[in-house]
Amino acid sequence: MSMKAVNRRSFLKTSLLGGAAGGATLFGPWTHNRVYAAASDKPIRIGLTHDASGQFANSGQAEKRGSEMAVAEFNAKGGVLGRKVETVWMDTETNPQTGTRVAERMITRENVHFLVGAVQSGAANAISQVAQKYGCVYFNTNSSSPTESGANCHRVKFVWDGNGENFSKAAARNAINSFGKNWLLIYNDYVWGQNTNAATKKVATEYGATVMDEIAIPVGTRDWSSVLLKIQQMKPDVVAAAVGGDDFKVMRQQVHDMGLDRSPAWINNQQDWPDIFGLGADAAFGVFGTTWYHYLDLPGVPEFVKQYQEMYPTTRISVPGNVTYNGYVAMRELLRVVEEVGSTDNMKIIKALEGRVMTAKDRMQHFDAVIDPNSHQVQQTIYLAQGNDKPRDDTDYFKILSWSDPESIRSSAGDECKLESYADTPNYDQG
Repeated sequence: MSMKAVNRRSFLKTSLLGGAAGGATLFGPWTHNRVYAAASDKPIRIGLTHDASGQFANSGQAEKRGSEMAVAEFNAKGGVLGRKVETVWMDTETNPQTGTRVAERMITRENVHFLVGAVQSGAANAISQVAQKYGCVYFNTNSSSPTESGANCHRVKFVWDGNGENFSKAAARNAINSFGKNWLLIYNDYVWGQNTNAATKKVATEYGATVMDEIAIPVGTRDWSSVLLKIQQMKPDVVAAAVGGDDFKVMRQQVHDMGLDRSPAWINNQQDWPDIFGLGADAAFGVFGTTWYHYLDLPGVPEFVKQYQEMYPTTRISVPGNVTYNGYVAMRELLRVVEEVGSTDNMKIIKALEGRVMTAKDRMQHFDAVIDPNSHQVQQTIYLAQGNDKPRDDTDYFKILSWSDPESIRSSAGDECKLESYADTPNYDQG
């Protein structure tokens, strides 16, 4: 894809930049792309590929806040390897084509050391293809299509969210036993929805469900009446939905208006906090998965919430959710690994991440997490929740029902992953 000028909305940067990075970059068929610093005080630059517009604008800005929290922590302690950490941000617009352009610009013109971000799986896949071409380590913080750590995996890419199959495995067996075997599946008609739906169907039928129908929902759907009338007529026991972002908000409201939010049972594969915050506990209908909640009774959770509120006192979303959490723990682990290996060299970073174990206490979850060395997906605790009928305050939307250990809900998508060899991955170090 040809390089195009990034529009003004896409070319937003943090105030940390101050000016262009010094040095010259070598491009072409060489093994190394390197910018040499004249002194050790050259900042470590991280390209943030978080949406600010499109279907996942709210989630993109929520994960950006989490990434910035981790960067601020390290800079408050003197940076990483004695160097300040800078971020440069561009809006990927929930769009794969924009994601490609942004990744190219980040690497070839902004000279970033690493890339971090993405919610929409199509955009994440596009970014990761560019990152692999150059060898730039890329942390996909919040995309949950099984293909991100499956068919579209790359040696440089690490996937930090649970995927659709993880969430389906956590929910399906209990849902069949509790609600019934007749299932209707609806899904957003793009890569995440398609692949999450396929994973849900596979898991549900293995556990004994009968799929009555599968309905593809175009992105941007605002009138759900035909779909909801079909649900009324078919009377499924369970509706399993893989619908996200603004589409989910509209769907949820119209489901509620038609009185379908209590029967049939709804299994919403994953519920992202930015999609419901401000709407109250009634907005969290059905049973759904998440990776984190701000009222988990675990060490470090209250401190993290306080840290968020002190850094963002005027942000509309007054408490962090799963999306902000993923952005934070991903960025924090990246900077830790840079410190541990004493370098920004991509191969050293990649090898230190593969198979890396992260303790439950450190990650504010119930079980230890591990980065699968064969797929680069973080295998982690998955929580099932529903709307909270007894909230302790006006932010307490979720009632956590259960938590699953990573091994019990491990995704098979990684079986399709064929990581590039180390030899076929370009060395990349911006100095």
